[in-house]
Amino acid sequence: MENEKETIPGSLLTLTAGIAVTLISFWYGQHNGLLPEQVSEQAPLVDKFFNVMVTIGTALFLIVEGTILLALIKFRKRKGDESDAEPIKGNLPLEAFWTAIPAILVIGLGIYSVQVYENMGGFEPAGHHMMAGRQSSSAVGQMSGAAIAAPLMAQMPEMTSEEASTQTEMKYGFGAAPEREGNRPDLAVNVKGLQYAWIFNYPESGITSGELHVPVNKDVLLNISALDVIHSFWVPQFRLKQDAIPGNDTQLRFVATKTGTYPVVCAELCGSYHGSMRTTLTVHTPEEYEAWVEENRIAQQPELDRTVAVKSNDLSTPEFLAPYAEEMGIDTNTLAQIHATHR
Repeated sequence: MENEKETIPGSLLTLTAGIAVTLISFWYGQHNGLLPEQVSEQAPLVDKFFNVMVTIGTALFLIVEGTILLALIKFRKRKGDESDAEPIKGNLPLEAFWTAIPAILVIGLGIYSVQVYENMGGFEPAGHHMMAGRQSSSAVGQMSGAAIAAPLMAQMPEMTSEEASTQTEMKYGFGAAPEREGNRPDLAVNVKGLQYAWIFNYPESGITSGELHVPVNKDVLLNISALDVIHSFWVPQFRLKQDAIPGNDTQLRFVATKTGTYPVVCAELCGSYHGSMRTTLTVHTPEEYEAWVEENRIAQQPELDRTVAVKSNDLSTPEFLAPYAEEMGIDTNTLAQIHATHR
């Protein structure tokens, strides 16, 4: 009895290992540093979900790799030991355990992801009736008018003309978050994707630009479309990505929370120069944004005296000099005297 070697109980070792794995996983899940900075109201929602997945992934990694290392050390072949290991033909409780745990994790993450998607406004744009009654264009083309109208009327028996108009205007994508649902956006921008560029049009001011400019802390709606093939509008710092689909407009609604310039990347393989389909999204203070709008509105005015650059060879000499003469305070009489002097 005195020569027996004292050992730590296996249950205590398992408990200690479990606590260590839990603490390490939670710490790394919150301090992984794998994502860029947060620049939108939607970003924290995505980051929390991502951190949960990293926490679970870290725990699984430590458990699996730790078990492998433990088995390599504890059950390694000893010198001079030529015997066989004990035959084991399965362990039903263990198999049930490692099947049930991943199933529970996947179902839980699926429910959480749906909640995050809804909080970001992912279910608002398409609408229930539009999703339930949507038909492909080829299928609709083969149906008679009565066949098309019947299922739609069955789904929307009491829809008014105003409600029907609202339904047809809805688009796929991320719409307003629940707290902003029903409110008009502060700024709407039409976005067109084409090989290999993004074109941004501001309907209210008439500005067209190759870069996106928005004010900080304002509700912005992007109406996204494609002219040729499928593109994908992605801003990593905003944690937002939305496909641009030919013939099927989508939308993206967000609120920027930090000023700065951030990359816009096409995340869908769209052709040979897909990698160069990049631009920038600049978030301004309200004052800077108003100044940008005014500057670009003037630059795109057709009036000659407010134009930044003109094609001078299309103008006569009086037309070309008129804005400069007016700016210098030279009237027609002075011009006539100068002209007479230099004859």
